[in-house]
Amino acid sequence: MTGEFFSGLLTMGHLVAALFFCKFWQRTRDGLFAAFAIAFTLFAAEQALLALAQGTREERTWYYLLRLFGFLLIICGIAMKNRRMSGNSPTRR
Repeated sequence: MTGEFFSGLLTMGHLVAALFFCKFWQRTRDGLFAAFAIAFTLFAAEQALLALAQGTREERTWYYLLRLFGFLLIICGIAMKNRRMSGNSPTRR
């Protein structure tokens, strides 16, 4: 019973974070905020699927791919943001 409660709590927390990043993305249209919003949505889906899974542990390991995709999305968002930031800076001489 406690496990389901904490899984629901984590799912809700991930969704709240996703909504905050979505709000920031709507204000700024910065791709990094969109990447974080999508990633936290994937984290929430992964947590909810793990809580609802009825199979054995080996069958549930595929759900962790959602977490992997979320982290890869964050890494790509940061890399793209850094590439844009370095392109806008004046060159040093």
